[in-house]
Amino acid sequence: MQNDPDVLILGGGVIGLACAHYLLQAGRSVRIIERGQAGAATSHGNCGTITPSHAPPLAAPGTVLKALKWMATPDAPLYVKPRPDPVLAYWLLRFAARCNHRDWRQAGLAKAALLHQSRALIEELVQRFELDCEFQASGVRYIYRDMGEFERACRELPALAEFGIATRVINSVELARDEPALRPGMAGAIEYPGDAHLRPDRYSAELARQVREQGGVIEEGVEVTGFITEPGRLIGVKTGDGPRRGRDVIAAFGPWSPTMLRQLGLKIPIQPGKGYSITYSRPTLAPRMPIVLKERSVCVTAWGSGYRLGSTMEFSGYDDSLNRRRLDALERAANEYLLEPVGPVKQEEWFGWRPMTWDDLPILGAVPGWKNLWLATGHGMLGVTLSAGTGQLLADLICGRNSAVDPQPYRADRF
Repeated sequence: MQNDPDVLILGGGVIGLACAHYLLQAGRSVRIIERGQAGAATSHGNCGTITPSHAPPLAAPGTVLKALKWMATPDAPLYVKPRPDPVLAYWLLRFAARCNHRDWRQAGLAKAALLHQSRALIEELVQRFELDCEFQASGVRYIYRDMGEFERACRELPALAEFGIATRVINSVELARDEPALRPGMAGAIEYPGDAHLRPDRYSAELARQVREQGGVIEEGVEVTGFITEPGRLIGVKTGDGPRRGRDVIAAFGPWSPTMLRQLGLKIPIQPGKGYSITYSRPTLAPRMPIVLKERSVCVTAWGSGYRLGSTMEFSGYDDSLNRRRLDALERAANEYLLEPVGPVKQEEWFGWRPMTWDDLPILGAVPGWKNLWLATGHGMLGVTLSAGTGQLLADLICGRNSAVDPQPYRADRF
């Protein structure tokens, strides 16, 4: 085809868009293929927090026991739907094997490096290109109702310092004075001043605008149906609108990576973790910064343009139904902590699949055995937070430049 780009990006979510931006900045031509609307799938309805504080991996000591207790509670923060699924069973066994301090620390250090880099790049990106996405370097607070849980979390803070995570402990009296949106009787809070937030749908839309303004091509409503290969090389893809080719190809399929890349003989160890959110108009008394209702694992974010409750993790495969029980759990949790738990007008109920790896690290870089195929997937719950760092890293690798972050922990051949 004429006008084949230097880089063909498969997937126009926040990761594919960020990769396109940094490649364009490096002087590469780019074409994105997206089966839906750019940025409208996995990251559309999340809570928009930018969180280096999430460096500690999900695979931590004690997680397995907690998950087993939650198995009988369908509205628990973490829920695995019982079903015969050998692929999920194997994934869960590998996840469980990493629930020890050594693996937790190793993965946390690797995760923190990319998180801190991406946090800085996102703020730079928003300011330099004037992205209209309601970005605020606000920090995030974890709110505790239970004094035992609060004290236990405070004892664990020295471990977070090794990951470069700054914290501030807020006692119950200070918290009541500083956050009038909360009900009386909270035990305390831990604040992460290095965190930030934005409106994720607007961030994705602004990234798409920037890509187009820089000369990148985004083809929406074009679905990849197959691959065009020669030995050791991916020539391009088949679509309903004909073939698309590129000198290099980035697969940024997100939670659909295992099913799409199976056609190339690749086994991508990703499970779709289903998250939910509800978006409202902004209540009169909204939290001053994003908060996490820690015992319920629910995030609350207020923007000038709206208000969102979100979170939960459900392993139910590619079930595309809205689970009313889990949506209702978001509102119940908010009611336990907040004087105005919801906004006056409900605008959207949403779910999205997160691409979860068992070591809680993304899969970034070249694919062994392929000369021009690159992966940018497996970001779990942190696609928005890791977007800019991922885009910069992939651009560095494709352009043969030294990267600010060591790419080795994220390499595709580690599994």
